[in-house]
Amino acid sequence: MIPELVRTWALGWAVSRGRPRPVEQPWGLYIEVDTPGQVGRHVLSDADESSVRDAAGSVTVPHTWLKVPMAPEKAGQWLPPGWVADKEESGHLMAVDLRATTAPVAPKGYTATGESRDGVVGVRVYDASGECAAKGQMAVLGRAVVVDRVTTEEAHRRRGLGNFVMRTLIDHAVDGGADLGVLGATDDGRALYETMGWKVHAPLAACIYRPWPYGR
Repeated sequence: MIPELVRTWALGWAVSRGRPRPVEQPWGLYIEVDTPGQVGRHVLSDADESSVRDAAGSVTVPHTWLKVPMAPEKAGQWLPPGWVADKEESGHLMAVDLRATTAPVAPKGYTATGESRDGVVGVRVYDASGECAAKGQMAVLGRAVVVDRVTTEEAHRRRGLGNFVMRTLIDHAVDGGADLGVLGATDDGRALYETMGWKVHAPLAACIYRPWPYGR
């Protein structure tokens, strides 16, 4: 089950971020990212030593990442010189069987808008001054959706905005016929998602190639 969830997450992440379709590799998928600090990422389907060693050994370009469904401490044991398992960038692979929620309403004092484009559905929440207070989006992959970039600005936290964004996205997904939700969560995001029924299926280690002098 975990390899399938990992692949779904990787495919949806690429759609959500507007990146080229992932390329098949012996150990999983490769996504061209092309952002500062991350030129690309290998997303490994299986959490085993040979996959980590083979994927890492194929990399020659600094700031290439591996995302592996295992704890960063464990993945770090199998990395060659020049690599680091970055605990701050690691997270959690989560999933849920989707069910419609009770028509979410934006908290008092806030308004919400939505948009859908190129397979990505987005929700934004604005405060009374018109500033964006929270947002989130999801990639639609047929029966599955991959939730991404759910954030709430610091000044607007603990007001239910993240919950509202998630429920709005889920309702849209269910209306469209999806029955599986997948996401990669930070530690903070995990707490919110667990209150909504999402389950952790595996850690998501972030391993980054930072050979000297890039790692200094």
